Amino acid sequence: MLYIIGLGLGDEKDITLRGLEAIKKCSKVYMEAYTSLLSFGITSDGLSKLEDVYGKPIIVADREMVEEKAGEILLEAQVSDVAFLVVGDPFGATTHSDLVVRAKKMGVDVKVVHNASVMNAIGVCGLQLYRYGETISIPFFTDTWRPDSFYEKIKRNRELGLHTLCLLDIKVKEPSLESLCRGKKVYEPPRFMTINTAIEQLLEVVQNQQEPVYNEDTTCVGLARVGCEDQVIVAGSMKQLLTIDFGPPLHCLVIVGDTHPVEEEMLEFYKNQH
Repeated sequence: MLYIIGLGLGDEKDITLRGLEAIKKCSKVYMEAYTSLLSFGITSDGLSKLEDVYGKPIIVADREMVEEKAGEILLEAQVSDVAFLVVGDPFGATTHSDLVVRAKKMGVDVKVVHNASVMNAIGVCGLQLYRYGETISIPFFTDTWRPDSFYEKIKRNRELGLHTLCLLDIKVKEPSLESLCRGKKVYEPPRFMTINTAIEQLLEVVQNQQEPVYNEDTTCVGLARVGCEDQVIVAGSMKQLLTIDFGPPLHCLVIVGDTHPVEEEMLEFYKNQH
């Protein structure tokens, strides 16, 4: 049996009772470490906290391991109980749907244990969840690669008056371009996009549009470390949010669409934070 278990958003205490019971039954426990991270990060200290609470050794599974060795993990799950731990909710990232498909093709039973993810915890800022359009991802720009495909999605959402959740890039264990050219993988240090960088890139992209659907005066909400004790939520214009230090990762951003009076009342609480 393969258990795919959501860990929630905060720390090692956010697992559900059902999830914890499942881990205790498993002979091997893998922890996915590239689509998100818990507030304390994947350090030896962070892992030892998890291992203490869950009572099991944990194998950190980076992107390469999951994409290249998923077969091995699933072969283990054919003969024993294996847990695959995911920060947030198991289906917050498409990679995990792929794992389920592969498991089902191999005849492996799959049990999913859900938890909170940024997709629903974002409701804390007061904007109604059912008033969001398509979620977008904003990647780090490079000197040679400055994609703007997310602009069309923001445009569609704004034309419909819907809010847009922007998930910001995370670079964990990314091989450097130079090392790939030399054929030997050397990894870049981890990088996490800040709200400030995201807004700078959003404003750069909109400059090239004939009919801009947002500008530096557009209301947004910046959220850092959602679900943690020290979460930060600030509402204001893009220009105002650019000046704020939101602190350590993870950050995300909401571009606010048409608002209902109740939403506006909630947003007011977060407007005086800067």
